[in-house]
Amino acid sequence: MRLSLVIKKENVDLEKQVNKLNNFLVLHKSIKIVLTLLIFGSFSQIKAQDRVPFDQGKKYILADVTVVGKISFNNQTVVTFSGLQKGQEITVPGEEISSAIKKLGKLGLFNEISFYVNKIENDSIFLDLNLEELPKLGQVKFVGVKKNKTESLIKDNGLTKNKVVNENLITTTKNYIENKYKKDGYYNTKVNINTIVDTTTVNLVNMVINVDKGTKIKIDEIDFIGNKKLSDKTLRGAMKDTKQKKTTRLLKASKFIKDKYKKDLEKVIDAYKEKGYRDARILSDSVAYDKDKKALAIKIKVDEGNKYYFGNIKFLGNTVYSDQGLNSVLGVKKGDVYNGVLLEKRIADKSKPDGEDITNLYQNNGYLFSNINAVEVKTVNDTIDFEIRVTEGPIAYFNKITVVGNDKTNDRVIYRELRTKPGEKYSKEELVRTIREIGQLGFFDPEAIDPKFKNVDSGAGTVDIEYNLVEKGSSQIELQGGYGGGGFIGTLGLSFNNFSARNMLNKEAYKPLPMGDGQKVSLRLQGSTYFQTYSVSFSEPWFGGKKPVQFSSSISYSKQFSNNYVTYKVDKSKSFNILTLSVGLAKRLTVPDDYFVLSQSVSFQHYDLNNYNTGLFTFGNGASRNLAYTIGLTRSNKGVNPIFPTYGSEFSLTAKLTPPYSLLNGVKYASLGDTEAYKYKYTGTTYTGVNGIQVNKGDYLEAIPSTTNPYPNSVANYQDAAADPALVDQKKFNWLEYYKIKFKADWYTKIYGKLVLRTLSEFGFMGAYNQERGLVPFERFYLGGDGMAMYSMDGRETIQLRGYPNNSLTPVNSKGEQIGATVYNKFSLEMRYPITLKASASIYGLAFLEAGSSYENFKSYNPFALNRSAGFGLRVFMPAFGLLGIDFGHGFDALPGQTKPNGWETHFIIGQQF
Repeated sequence: MRLSLVIKKENVDLEKQVNKLNNFLVLHKSIKIVLTLLIFGSFSQIKAQDRVPFDQGKKYILADVTVVGKISFNNQTVVTFSGLQKGQEITVPGEEISSAIKKLGKLGLFNEISFYVNKIENDSIFLDLNLEELPKLGQVKFVGVKKNKTESLIKDNGLTKNKVVNENLITTTKNYIENKYKKDGYYNTKVNINTIVDTTTVNLVNMVINVDKGTKIKIDEIDFIGNKKLSDKTLRGAMKDTKQKKTTRLLKASKFIKDKYKKDLEKVIDAYKEKGYRDARILSDSVAYDKDKKALAIKIKVDEGNKYYFGNIKFLGNTVYSDQGLNSVLGVKKGDVYNGVLLEKRIADKSKPDGEDITNLYQNNGYLFSNINAVEVKTVNDTIDFEIRVTEGPIAYFNKITVVGNDKTNDRVIYRELRTKPGEKYSKEELVRTIREIGQLGFFDPEAIDPKFKNVDSGAGTVDIEYNLVEKGSSQIELQGGYGGGGFIGTLGLSFNNFSARNMLNKEAYKPLPMGDGQKVSLRLQGSTYFQTYSVSFSEPWFGGKKPVQFSSSISYSKQFSNNYVTYKVDKSKSFNILTLSVGLAKRLTVPDDYFVLSQSVSFQHYDLNNYNTGLFTFGNGASRNLAYTIGLTRSNKGVNPIFPTYGSEFSLTAKLTPPYSLLNGVKYASLGDTEAYKYKYTGTTYTGVNGIQVNKGDYLEAIPSTTNPYPNSVANYQDAAADPALVDQKKFNWLEYYKIKFKADWYTKIYGKLVLRTLSEFGFMGAYNQERGLVPFERFYLGGDGMAMYSMDGRETIQLRGYPNNSLTPVNSKGEQIGATVYNKFSLEMRYPITLKASASIYGLAFLEAGSSYENFKSYNPFALNRSAGFGLRVFMPAFGLLGIDFGHGFDALPGQTKPNGWETHFIIGQQF
């Protein structure tokens, strides 16, 4: 853009003035600036006879600057930004006015900046500054884009109302949208942006964005030319993000992204390097669009070169570790086929921060400033000799350790998890472990944990670490409602996962509750017309505040009335109550390593049945008590995100034990039904004996009455009660006696990129100390379905096996009633891929294969007779609501008692653990 400078005065050399200002406009091509110096004022105001002589290049005193034009800014503010001041000596035209134009132009707020000379009085000059503001944004309308996609496009491009609309905004918005769709395979996407003046509002424009995605462009073929040693299939496989069309490919779509394509070309060379072809190179490549096929064709010409082998490998500069020790880490021997990729990883594996390589060997032992390089020193025929040159440097120590970003969580909660302590030797391994420990807290976005190195001083041998954190919501609410069993069923659950008990009496800490100390408090209420459940739990991860010993406790109370599921009538004379108490401690161990946790707990349950004959238990009146001790050993190094682990494993072995009452009480359970205490049952009408004792129908007496005892009723009114199972079981299960052993192994392996394989194996066994007493009907395993704990009163454990109805793979008795299993095993493979792992919502998809079965006793146990299933699902984790999900599973085997495969089942997951 050129500037036309008009000065209404004769005998003035204009060319110099125009050239000066055009030099400025080269720097501001996107701004239309018109500087018109009218020595005698504007055309309409000054007549020819009013002209006064003008001295070119004369200096004037700036008397005043008047801002004219329609602007929304304060006039004096604009003049201040221009840098011009009253009383200032300026040259017209000159550098002062050019500088003012530059300053105003940099604000990016004006479409036109014009200076006019209003008048001249002696040595004083009066200037008018005419400004035309850039328009502001009103409404944004998309054409060619689905409505549910427009909100994210507006947000990503910052198209907020009243934003200044300039060429830069239009260009960056256009480029962003085109590139976004090109990444999704719409290679021919075209975007056209129009601005329309809003006539109802001053200086406002509406933006209309037309998006023509065109057809989705895929890669029809990828052809290699010149390859003889490696096949086309192998080289295509090396290209991880650039794939040709294939109907069987599900996880990686065929699309062309230029940046990823360039990286994939490097991976092709790496594929050759892994096979010994060090000199392999790409001679040329081309990407052509086939209009007929509406697809891309890629041709890559390669020069493979010769195959090489490793020769002598010599270490130089190493004093801390011996050649033998470094060789064992390097894992490369003379005579091995040359593998440049492997050599690089063994020196420094950039893909694994905790990789077993030489660089980490040094950095895990304090040598932060160490540097290791592999240098080719000699090539003879097909053999390459290397020198591994080591610069060890001084030992580094952690100096200042800080944490930023924790707005709610108290510093001490974070600092007690840190493995990087001031004054200790630098260790990359401890740095990586600290990131995992902070992520496992659940209070911060694990994907956003960023340890920044500050003040790295090689001379002093110190380094400061600043952990940058992003806090996320850690409390959850569970609110459910539904209609079932003839009435409304409601659930209210609250979990405060970062609670602070010590601030409960501090009124200022309630925002809305005292938070920040890492404690957990959970409240849950559930009820309907026929049952209510109330529970409270509390846990402290650092009991005593000095060591990682977790204290946990809980109390719950449940009450259920008999409910007729046909008429929906509730009989409150028939009830079943459970009181549960538990307390436990879990301690982090240091041997064999500090990933181990030893947990112990004691629990007590009191079951109280009042005329509650439902078939759930073998008796309807009486009480049972369950006092149990649970001990478990767990090793978990899953990381780093507890919602979506990408590496590590978890192994656990637990045992739940009750006291062996039968070994201490002397009861002979084999002949319990023949004892005199429960021999006779009265079947007549109620009466009172001569001694005042009332006898009711159904009462049990120690001995049958005779003519001489105080009971006048006939002997015929008493029957033998030896075979009454309810009374026998009441005696047998007064205190529950059993033991349970469970084992679980859970692995996470990154397959490629973000794709993670979860491998799971479970086994559970329940046994009895005394075979005459037998197994209790409580605490059994129920297999099948979504694995969520259904409303039950017998302490059962529900085991997930998708593709089958809930509890459907559980043993039944001769009457067809489920009695629970005492043995089960389960195996699962699950492929997971994250859609987003943002703190606000983490979403991942999955596909699974599962197999498992449960057994009435160990005699019927057969680990190879399994029920198999496969399917897919989705998980969504939101901090406020926990984990939500849906699975679609297909059962390949028939349910017990059926002959056809079960087929498809839909499972909803709410609040289940990860």
